[in-house]
Amino acid sequence: MLDVSLKHRFAGFDLDVAFTAPKGLTAIFGRSGAGKTSIINAVAGLLQTDYAQVTLDGVEISTLPTHLRNVGYVFQEARLFPHMTVQRNLKYGSWFRPKAGRDFDRVVALLGLEPLLARAPLHLSGGEKQRVAIGRALLSNPQILLMDEPLSALDAPRKAEILPYLERLRDEAGLPILYVSHALAEVARLATTMLVVEAGRLRRIGPTAEVLSDPSLANVLGLRAAGSLITARLVAQEDDGLSRLETAAGPVFLPRVAASLGALLRLRIPAQDVMIALQAPQGISALNVLAVRIEALRLGEGPGAILTLALGEERLLARITQRSVAALGLAVGQEVFAVLKSVALAQGDIGG
Repeated sequence: MLDVSLKHRFAGFDLDVAFTAPKGLTAIFGRSGAGKTSIINAVAGLLQTDYAQVTLDGVEISTLPTHLRNVGYVFQEARLFPHMTVQRNLKYGSWFRPKAGRDFDRVVALLGLEPLLARAPLHLSGGEKQRVAIGRALLSNPQILLMDEPLSALDAPRKAEILPYLERLRDEAGLPILYVSHALAEVARLATTMLVVEAGRLRRIGPTAEVLSDPSLANVLGLRAAGSLITARLVAQEDDGLSRLETAAGPVFLPRVAASLGALLRLRIPAQDVMIALQAPQGISALNVLAVRIEALRLGEGPGAILTLALGEERLLARITQRSVAALGLAVGQEVFAVLKSVALAQGDIGG
């Protein structure tokens, strides 16, 4: 458990946040300049703030120098030693904490690094370099892992390559992870807890699904990127190349999902890709029609509106026009149907 309270005055900008991060992956999300990197730099001791109280598992570390805080840090660039092999890069951290070397085989297996051990960084892809950087940080035997936009320098194929390893890290590493990002799809796929920062202030912290489905945060998250996170179980691989997943409101069909039958998956559904129908639609191409109830209706300052839709214990957001709200006579408590296209869900929006 990590408890953080920070205050610092920058030129024209004040940072003032306090939060508790549990084990798992806590994403610090916000726009550029919101203060995300300043938070993790203060936790690491790389930024000396006007006020800091950082407690890790009941022990205050904010009074300690950086090298005694026992944190692992993964930067945007891998920063590997070019003259060392992958194996020597990985073992660099354990030179300072010899006991960490006992975990070498486990970390190599966790991050799929066995085929890379004899290579030099020059011969690694961007995603491979970041996996090595993560492994090196883990092998310093940290009590907490700090990650500053580790995928921001990667192209889409390299991001797709490394995301499954980050999911394993989240589930198996057994230590709190603070993960800075401004990519909402990335956060939705990886984070167990989400912290939203705006202009140096904490707007919201909580389970990722709850934060993403909060319509009051739509402007902070970005109207085009706003959406929700629901869980679904993979129940069938159909002959026509679609996968069938069961949700709390019925089946969802997606292009083939590479997962085992029975796997529980997280689906990020953008609010702009959800349409509303008063009756179960007939004669349409969309395969995914979910029975939902309007739980909240928020009118925007412009022509738009955001609906919070309940499906069981989970929430789905829909962004439609105020004209459609009026034309359909939509109201809180009304039973309606949410319609979304299979192709609206990219593979990057589906995670374990």
